[in-house]
Amino acid sequence: MNEMKRSAEELALAETARRVLPAGGFGNLASDIVIRSGHGGRVRDVSGNEYVDFLLGSGPMLIGHAHPAVTEAVAKQITLGTTFFANNEHGIRLAEEIVDAVPCADKVRFVSSGSEATFYALRVARAHRKRDKILKFEGGYHGMSDYALMSMAPKRSANFPQAIPDSAGIPQQVQGNVLVAPFNNADAAVGLIAEHQDDLAAIIVEPFQRLVPPQPGFLETLREAATQHGIVLIFDEVVTGFRFAYGGAQAYYGVVPDLCAMGKVIGGGFPLAAIAGREELMAHFDRTMVAEDGFTPQIGTLSGNPVAAVAGLATLQVLREPDAYDRLFATGQQLMTGLADALQKVAVPARVIGEPPLFDVVFTDADVVDYRTTASGDAARLARFNQALRTHGILKGDSKFYVSLAHDDADIAQTIDAFNAAAAAV
Repeated sequence: MNEMKRSAEELALAETARRVLPAGGFGNLASDIVIRSGHGGRVRDVSGNEYVDFLLGSGPMLIGHAHPAVTEAVAKQITLGTTFFANNEHGIRLAEEIVDAVPCADKVRFVSSGSEATFYALRVARAHRKRDKILKFEGGYHGMSDYALMSMAPKRSANFPQAIPDSAGIPQQVQGNVLVAPFNNADAAVGLIAEHQDDLAAIIVEPFQRLVPPQPGFLETLREAATQHGIVLIFDEVVTGFRFAYGGAQAYYGVVPDLCAMGKVIGGGFPLAAIAGREELMAHFDRTMVAEDGFTPQIGTLSGNPVAAVAGLATLQVLREPDAYDRLFATGQQLMTGLADALQKVAVPARVIGEPPLFDVVFTDADVVDYRTTASGDAARLARFNQALRTHGILKGDSKFYVSLAHDDADIAQTIDAFNAAAAAV
């Protein structure tokens, strides 16, 4: 076990952060650690402590930190210019690659963050349907817009379809335009869609919600109901795009939405995200293709940024290697099995849930199928488990192990040893 000591330099940086940043951080991972470098499947903090990294920048680093192909491409582009606010060849080529790979994608529009991608996908759906309401699923995370921050992590249970704001500052009118259903409950979703079909612009769903896979038939049922009533089906693939398969979760699960939002992996560690979808929907971004009242302007200073685009292209080239996804899934499966075995040895009630590239443990003896069953887990025990992993050189977020192609046998062995030690500790 490594002794994770904090150096005077890191402590001073943490103190400066508390002075100049709200809550002492960027609003992401807890601010008690300051990362200095990352290579492959590991990161080092300012104090020199090394961690096997399952945070992966919250997912973008699917092929590992500082991958030589990405680094080379970015370094070359930086000498040629970093942004132009005009078309550039790399952004065009990245859009072409996404259209070729993603089943729903006839056209692509770039933005800089996943929050923007889901925000614009919803706006396009409302423009297309000329209706205001959306249906989302309790516990679904779709970024930081007003519509998205409804029943993402509600502190109290409400009767469906009532939406609960997750943030101060959201206009009260938004709450009335969001309907909420339980994830993986096809009957409840179909009932709400049928009841509100005349008011609904869109259904937005993470095809793999946070950590919970869709139950058989759930996504297919949403697709059928959306088609039947002419409602736009949006898959939020900011997390799952190019992670579960080269065509994303829609290829992995075999269900094609009308629109999707992507981010994380397609930027190769740089700020880049995208909306992709059917031609008639994406036409709303083109003033010449729709009536004036259907046009949805979208302008972003860094949209399609060439540095991010070359990083994304280099990342996708690595993912096109014939065995890339086989290796990724094999690594994840070893880790999931090791985690389940460690917890079984100490007879701790727990469920290891997810898919091999993205998983975690919920400390419960109940089946985990939606937000409420996830939230019923022992959060205090999970926090202790995560902290025990940290002391053994494993870095992860509050929830989720993101797996990368860079995690090697030594990383797996250290992680499984840490699983056993952390399981004993809780």
